[in-house]
Amino acid sequence: MTADAETLVRAKNLKVHFPIHAGIFRRQVGAVKAVDGLNFDIKRGETLGLVGESGCGKSTAGRAMLRLYELTDGQIDFEGVDIAGLSKNDLREMRPRMQMIFQDPQACLNPRMTVGDIIAEPLDEHTKMSSKEKRDKVKSLLESVGMNPDYVNRYPHEFSGGQRQRIGIARALALEPDFIVCDEPIAALDVSIQAQVVNLLQDIQDRMGLTYLFISHDLSMVRHIADRVAVMYLGRIVELAPKEELYSNPKHPYTKALLSAVPVPDPEVEKTREHIVLKGDVPSPANPPSGCRFSTRCPVAQKNCFVDDPEWRKIGDGGYVACHYAE
Repeated sequence: MTADAETLVRAKNLKVHFPIHAGIFRRQVGAVKAVDGLNFDIKRGETLGLVGESGCGKSTAGRAMLRLYELTDGQIDFEGVDIAGLSKNDLREMRPRMQMIFQDPQACLNPRMTVGDIIAEPLDEHTKMSSKEKRDKVKSLLESVGMNPDYVNRYPHEFSGGQRQRIGIARALALEPDFIVCDEPIAALDVSIQAQVVNLLQDIQDRMGLTYLFISHDLSMVRHIADRVAVMYLGRIVELAPKEELYSNPKHPYTKALLSAVPVPDPEVEKTREHIVLKGDVPSPANPPSGCRFSTRCPVAQKNCFVDDPEWRKIGDGGYVACHYAE
């Protein structure tokens, strides 16, 4: 999609299928196709937003990008190196350059470790710093995320949700990575704290030149932070475009339905808006429909939509869509 010099990470036909076992002998009888053929790239220094309803495979895709889940098929090129095919030792050498910020700041911090030990753990694993150097580095990281460096000897339960997420961000920054997957980093936080954390992520990106994959179901927040937005449905990306184009002129019927559900803070405008209500439930990823994945709920579906898989094609100014009838 873009020149290799501009691209930091590229996913090619990315698939992650989880086997379904049944019976006394636990034979495989099927597979949950959580991620089923993603193609996208992320430029250096940009934020790609990945949105979609719960269960569509966003978090699985994010973890697969760092190979926290093993791929069923496909490639993940990181600066031209396919990390999907690397051995564990070679992958370990690349780990410092790609990190993750997790969704639940309470679950991802070890309650038995102090804040200082939590943030220093990546330094213990991947560097040969002295104890004093690590201590100074940890205090510097705490300051960089807006926290008191004297908190190094406290435990996670002594902090609020927003402060715990800042600790998680400090840990992700410890090895000075190039690429960070933000897996719904604000979903478990109060609304009043969400903006603070997003602004912090943007400030850090500006200072360090980071590249983000920002996963969220909050379309308003994604519009605030992302440069481009990818919309995911049932394991596949159905539309990808620069954020202004996607929000002002969505092409895919699913994107239109998602955006119509976002309230507008002007009652007069809200009265005149058309809300697209989708019928039925999301099909099971263990048994997805043939043809277009969205065909069973699409308000404009035709006969060929239930049979033919739509081509991933370029449309508009830098946008891509998987739909037979998008114009």
